[in-house]
Amino acid sequence: MLTHLECTRCGEHYPADRPQSVCPKDGGILYARYDLAKIKRRFSSGNLAGRAPTMWRYDAVLPDANPVSLGEGFTPMLLSREYPSVYIKDEGLNPTGSFKARGLSACVTMARHFGLKKLAIPSAGNAAGALAAYAAAAGLEAHIFMPKDVPMANRIECDYYGAHATLVDGLISDCARKVAELKNSEAWEKEKWFDVSTTKEPYRVEGKKTMGYEVAEQLGWRMPQGIIYPTGGGVGLLGMWKAFEEMEALGWIGAERPKMITVQASGCAPIVKAWEEGKQAAEMWPDAATIAAGLRVPKPYGDYLILDILKKSKGTAISATDDEILEATRHWAKAEGIFAAPEGAASLVAYRKLRVSEFFKPQDTVVLFNTGSGLKYLDVLDANNVAQAPSPAQSKKPATRQIGGIIGPY
Repeated sequence: MLTHLECTRCGEHYPADRPQSVCPKDGGILYARYDLAKIKRRFSSGNLAGRAPTMWRYDAVLPDANPVSLGEGFTPMLLSREYPSVYIKDEGLNPTGSFKARGLSACVTMARHFGLKKLAIPSAGNAAGALAAYAAAAGLEAHIFMPKDVPMANRIECDYYGAHATLVDGLISDCARKVAELKNSEAWEKEKWFDVSTTKEPYRVEGKKTMGYEVAEQLGWRMPQGIIYPTGGGVGLLGMWKAFEEMEALGWIGAERPKMITVQASGCAPIVKAWEEGKQAAEMWPDAATIAAGLRVPKPYGDYLILDILKKSKGTAISATDDEILEATRHWAKAEGIFAAPEGAASLVAYRKLRVSEFFKPQDTVVLFNTGSGLKYLDVLDANNVAQAPSPAQSKKPATRQIGGIIGPY
């Protein structure tokens, strides 16, 4: 039922029967569009009963291709033991230990469908491991460019999945330039390479949008009052908002929408700064530094879409310090039994602040996203080990990795 791709800037349409990157006219991100009226006649939310508990249960609103799946999606949404109206969507239980499995499952599925052979990505974290795993499952080559000081878990998993990993002396932006150099080579077209960087192709958003379908289904097709989402590149935020629009068109939900909340690290908060200044796009964040590697994105390429979603949903943007993130990581482990990635624990920091400010009331249903497993950050957490929740005056400044970068078209 996929009909075409549409530019999110100018609205130009492109065919969906071939690989596409960003809009050639203005660099806008492309969204996959479907014949939702036809899907509505043939498929209802009731058809989901008994389907496999993976993201591909929503195949009616995903591209029609043979999935490359490792069982991703339909992660549990756990009722908080501390806050009666809060749910924790635990994406750390996905294959490869993070939400990145969703986007890369869809992306690699379409790459194989189009006959591509070699997939390239700059990454300093979980996207690297996810691409390596799904490329291995699909029989494709994964070429990953990572900073030399990449987290140990990501480096090792890429090695074991058989990916071609190149360690770069620099930031993720330097890694992106290595991919750009490849794209200018004669071998790029001849050997069927493709760039699968964040928002550089349409299908990672499609995989991530299934989080929105799951939130709705797991809440009985009711919308929560809020969703708090750790935002680096912001693909999950874009995907969920797209999912809500599709579900309304399908008649699965009404016009109500949750307030979408972006949380970023205070050492790299371009969306928070742009939101507070009322801007429509973010500026490059200088000297990005935080222990939460997934939030170390000085300027997400989808910034204009993220900020628009915050405005339309009457949401907001919150920052969290590394000390706050570390304390929340430990607190969730002790109070909830969830060993969260630092990025995920930032959503607890944001919720606490929004309760204090009365942005959310105690009875408001709010979904907090844990985007990955803390097991993938053992070296980071060990290097920043805190015996108990510190006060700002007591805590020492956590060590940081300088593996920041920009998600954008190179």
